[in-house]
Amino acid sequence: MVLLQIIAATSLVGLISLVGLLFLVLKKDMHKAAVYFISLASGTMVGTSFYHLIPESLEKSPETALVWTGAGIFVFFILEKALVWRHCHLHQHDHSNVAKPTAAKMAVMGDAAHNFLDGMIIATSFAAGPTVGMSVTAAIVLHEIPQELGDFAIMLHGGFSPKRALAVNALTGVFALAGAVLTHFFIGLAPVAESYLLPITAGGFLYIALADLIPQLHEPSRIKQTLMQIILLVAGFFSVGLLKHG
Repeated sequence: MVLLQIIAATSLVGLISLVGLLFLVLKKDMHKAAVYFISLASGTMVGTSFYHLIPESLEKSPETALVWTGAGIFVFFILEKALVWRHCHLHQHDHSNVAKPTAAKMAVMGDAAHNFLDGMIIATSFAAGPTVGMSVTAAIVLHEIPQELGDFAIMLHGGFSPKRALAVNALTGVFALAGAVLTHFFIGLAPVAESYLLPITAGGFLYIALADLIPQLHEPSRIKQTLMQIILLVAGFFSVGLLKHG
């Protein structure tokens, strides 16, 4: 019974990855809107790290949490280097136009890791009782909506076709189910896994937001567009805090 509840909850979280269908409905404006949702995604990534992932890491392993957060930054830096090298190697060492597609792939990796963690958290919460499980699932669904919209926008901005972006985003949603089912059957190992995965994912989110996404917002734009980007960036950051403490 508990396993069915966990599967139902994580399936609901996975469906949030299909929120990108909104972009397919608004075909004419999706590339213009993508830039704004990148601002929102950057804010939610930084907010998720500071409000959610790092505090929980400090609770589980106060002595090593920040060290592993730093390690996460280096891990994602190395992953990006590998992606850039592969891109340049396949395109005869052409270094132009690498940033956007690489940022998109990095965002996919970060989202998959985060969804896996969400699945672990959901399974652990249902082990404590259905009421706890449902409340935790509701909180995860709420904070996933802006992030999944942002991830979809990042992929569009990085050159993914809308259908491919939707398919890849849906695939990352499966990681939530994988994390939940594995945690259900290996609940005793979950705290150990979380103590490493939480801070590494936090470091990855910070790296993606600060090194890949926010620099893209420095591209020339009108004052009105710049103000909107700043507003969405700040809104993304504080929305995570409001959902956590609300």
